[in-house]
Amino acid sequence: MPNDMPFAIVMNAGSGRGDTEQAREAIRATLDAAGRAHKFFLIDEAHPIRDVVAEAAAHAKKEGGVLVASGGDGTINCVAGTAWREQIPMGVLPQGTFNFFGRSHNIPADPVAATEGLLRGTPRNVQVGMVNDRLFLVNGSLGLYPQVLEDREAWKQRFGRHRLVALWSGLATMMRGYRPLRIEVSDGTQARQLRTPTLFVGNNALQLEIIGLPEAEHVFRNDGTLAGLVLKPMGRLTMLGLILRGALGRLGDAENAVSFPFRDITVTPRHHRRKMKVAVDGEIEWLDPPIVFRAAPRPLVLVTDGERKPGEDPG
Repeated sequence: MPNDMPFAIVMNAGSGRGDTEQAREAIRATLDAAGRAHKFFLIDEAHPIRDVVAEAAAHAKKEGGVLVASGGDGTINCVAGTAWREQIPMGVLPQGTFNFFGRSHNIPADPVAATEGLLRGTPRNVQVGMVNDRLFLVNGSLGLYPQVLEDREAWKQRFGRHRLVALWSGLATMMRGYRPLRIEVSDGTQARQLRTPTLFVGNNALQLEIIGLPEAEHVFRNDGTLAGLVLKPMGRLTMLGLILRGALGRLGDAENAVSFPFRDITVTPRHHRRKMKVAVDGEIEWLDPPIVFRAAPRPLVLVTDGERKPGEDPG
């Protein structure tokens, strides 16, 4: 990749802890010092994310540049979907709460360090997942997990965007009880009827490693394999034990959790529904069933200067 490609930077003014302007100035100063052409495209109440990303993508395509996401997982997902569809190289300057995508590709959260890495970066092919026609980078899920995300957002609005707030809100939701999801899951050769709190699909080896799922090894290979996780119906105390196992990185040992690698699965509700609530990289979508999870037919081109090794977490 030419080392003078300009950057079209999509920045979410609401990501992180309210220091967006400080991060923007740090990024700008680093790029100016390197003599790299760049332009910021800001998301705010007056400029919706999809409009901003479309404008930035058109600019990147016209200038032969890189479409860069500066924000949390939701912003990064939206930029990635456009970059993938338009076949534009993508860069990431993470600012969110957990930053699983950035961490999994050895991209630091510090804006100066991340920008310096982007300047040194080279294009790499990165596996992405699909749920129906919606791209995801980290995970997609049905059932309890989407409710966890909705409640987490309410907690963040009240208490701030911190990892501890996100973790406590998730614990509170999961201990409150749940309505079981009744679905049929098919991999094309066999179909199973399931009654489960949640179906979780992961495309991020780091996240899977952290909670202790052996399928992390399959996902890390970048060969079109995703990881599935289904929980058996359980009471509150058992759910608490399962949460603790996940926190200790031992979820793969739990009797009430069934994980499996797959290339594509089709999920159909047992009772007719017009749409199903699906969590996609931390954002809620309503999708028409059947819900199909699979790896995308081609990779996303990500500009980065390093690769994470299994077991590493740049934090």
